[in-house]
Amino acid sequence: MAYEAEQFDVIVVGAGHAGCEAGLAAARLGAKTLVLTINLDMVAFMPCNPSIGGPAKGIVVREIDALGGEMGRIIDKTYIQMRMLNTGKGPAVRALRAQADKYKYQQAMKKALEDEPNLTLVQGLVEQLIVEEETCKGVLTQSGAIYRSSAVVITTGTYLKGEIILGELKYSSGPNNSQPSIKLSDDLEKNGLELVRFKTGTPPRVHHESIDYSKTEIQPGDEVPRRFSHQTVAKKVIGDQLPCWLTYTTLQTHQIIENNLHRSPMFSGMIKGTGPRYCPSIEDKVVRFNDKPRHQIFLEPEGRDTHEVYVQGLSSSLPEDVQQQVLKSITGLENVRMMRSGYAIEYDAIVPTQLWPTLETKKIGHLYTAGQINGTSGYEEAAGQGLIAGINAARKSLGLEEIILGRDDAYIGVLIDDLVTKGTNEPYRLLTSRAEYRLLLRHDNADLRLTELGYNIGLIGQAHYETFLLKKKAIEAEISRLKATFIKPTSEVQGLILSLGGSELKDGIRAADFLRRTEVVYQHIEQLIPSELHLSEEVVEQVEIQLKYEGYIEKSIQQVEKQRKLENKKIPIDIDFDAISGIATEARQKLNNIRPLSIAQASRISGVNPADISILLVYLEHGRIAKLKS
Repeated sequence: MAYEAEQFDVIVVGAGHAGCEAGLAAARLGAKTLVLTINLDMVAFMPCNPSIGGPAKGIVVREIDALGGEMGRIIDKTYIQMRMLNTGKGPAVRALRAQADKYKYQQAMKKALEDEPNLTLVQGLVEQLIVEEETCKGVLTQSGAIYRSSAVVITTGTYLKGEIILGELKYSSGPNNSQPSIKLSDDLEKNGLELVRFKTGTPPRVHHESIDYSKTEIQPGDEVPRRFSHQTVAKKVIGDQLPCWLTYTTLQTHQIIENNLHRSPMFSGMIKGTGPRYCPSIEDKVVRFNDKPRHQIFLEPEGRDTHEVYVQGLSSSLPEDVQQQVLKSITGLENVRMMRSGYAIEYDAIVPTQLWPTLETKKIGHLYTAGQINGTSGYEEAAGQGLIAGINAARKSLGLEEIILGRDDAYIGVLIDDLVTKGTNEPYRLLTSRAEYRLLLRHDNADLRLTELGYNIGLIGQAHYETFLLKKKAIEAEISRLKATFIKPTSEVQGLILSLGGSELKDGIRAADFLRRTEVVYQHIEQLIPSELHLSEEVVEQVEIQLKYEGYIEKSIQQVEKQRKLENKKIPIDIDFDAISGIATEARQKLNNIRPLSIAQASRISGVNPADISILLVYLEHGRIAKLKS
C-alpha cells in the first residue's frame, strides 16, 4: 500500500557514476536531495573495466573536477596505477588514465554521499514516476513509498529491463547479477518516452596467482606522481603502484572462437541489442579482423586486497566452457583459473534527442536523465552527464537559470550536444576526434576553462578559487615577461642552441619566440633568464603550451568566435517549422523532432542542409516566425 514519505527538492534515481555526481552536485548547491538506489552495496560500482580516464575520458574527469565534481578526487585517493597517455603526441590528445582499486573507489564514493549533510541515501527500487500536468513531481517505489520533489534525475545505467546473456543462458538481471529495474522502463514508455535496446559486455576475471607473468610484458605506472584533481595535495599522491601486464591472443585462440561461433549469442540471434562499436567482444574482433594473427590483452588488477584480475580485451558472451578454453590458449594464461565468466547485458535506453541540452526531457518537465540511460558508454561520460543534470535539476528546483556547456567549453559539452542533436544508434563513446576544438579542450587547461563557472554556480569553494586565481595570474605574468624580454646571441646562448641541434641566432630574439623553437623547452629559458618567482610545474606547462601553440590556439579561437555568432542566433522553442516554406521535408521533420535552440545547433542536425539553414536565417532576421498553436 502506498504511503507519503519525505519531500525533497531533487530526487536522483540510481547511484552509479552519473547518480553520485548528480546527487552530490544538487545537494552542494543547496537542494535537499534524495538518492535512491536498488542496492547500497552497488554505489559507484565498476561492473566493467576497473579504470578511470583515458583518451578524451580523462579530460572529462578533469572537467568534472574543475566544475566541483567528485570523480577526480575519489580516484586520486584510490588508484593503484596512473599513467599519462600519448606523451609523444601533441597536448590536445594527452590524457590521464588510472587503474582503480574498484572496491576502495566504491567505498570512498559511498562515504562521500553519506557524509554530505544535504543528501539522503536510501535503498529502494523506483517503479513509477509521479507526473502531473506534464511535470515530474516525484517517484513511487516498490515498497509503496511516495517521494515528492521539484525535480527528478534518472541515472539507471544498464538496469532498465537488464538481461544477462552467457552462451545459451539468458536471464533477467542488472550488472554483476544484481536486481534489474523492470517496471520503471514500462512507465517511461507510458509517459511518452521512446526507448531503444542496447547491449554491452564484460570479460572474465581470473586468479592472479594462476598467471605466468614471465610470458607477459609489464606495464608500470608513471614514476612522476600524477593526479586528476587540482584539489588533491601533491604530496598525498599515492606512490606504491601496481603494474598491469600485456599479453596476446594466439592462432589457437582464434580457432577455438571460430569453432564455437554457432554457440555465440552474438551470431545466433539471441542478442538483439546494439553493442558498442569501440569496445567489441573478442568473438566480434576475430570475425571482423580475421586477417590479424593476434589481439592485445591487458591483465589489470582489480584492487590491492583481491586476487581478481580483469582480462581487458576479452569481453565475451560465449558459453562458460568456451571462455575457459579461450583463456588457456592465451600466452601466460595456460594454467589460469577463471573466477568469473564474462557476459553480455542488454538494457533499455532512451532516445537522447528527446532531451534539451540541459538534459531535461522535452515531454516531461523537471525530469532529467543522465548516463547510460541516454545511450552512452563509460563511467566518465556518465559522471559528466550526471554532474550537469544534478546542477540543472537543483537550479530548476531553486528557481535559477540552468546551465548549458558549449562544444567550445568542454568535452562534456561536445558529448551532450552530440547526444541531443545527433542522437546515437549504438552505445556512444567520447573520442578526441568528436571535438572540433580539441586544441582548446585539453586536459591541462580544464581548470582554466571551467573553474570560474564552478565557482559562480557554487560548487567551487573560496579557498580553492583563490588558489586558482593565483595560478592564472602567474601564467599571465610569465607569458608577459617572456614576450617583453630579449635573449641576445651570447656565447652561452649559441652554445646551448648548438648542443640542442638548433641553428644559431643571428640577432636578439624575444624569449617567447625563442621558446617556440622545436628544440627549446621552458627549462632552457629558466637557465638563460630565470624568473624571480618559483613557478609550479602546472604554471610552467601552461606557459610552454600557450606560447608554443599560440598560432594554432588563436586560429581555433577565431573559429569559435565565428561559430558563436550562430550559437547566439536563438530559435524560439515554440517556433512552427511547418509554417516555413522552402525547407526540405526531411529537415522539417528533424527540426520538429529535435527543436534546436540555436542556428548553430540546427546546422549540426543530420539531414538539415545549408540551404535549409539559409531559409531559416531569413525568417528569423525578418521576424516572420510563426508560433506553434498551444
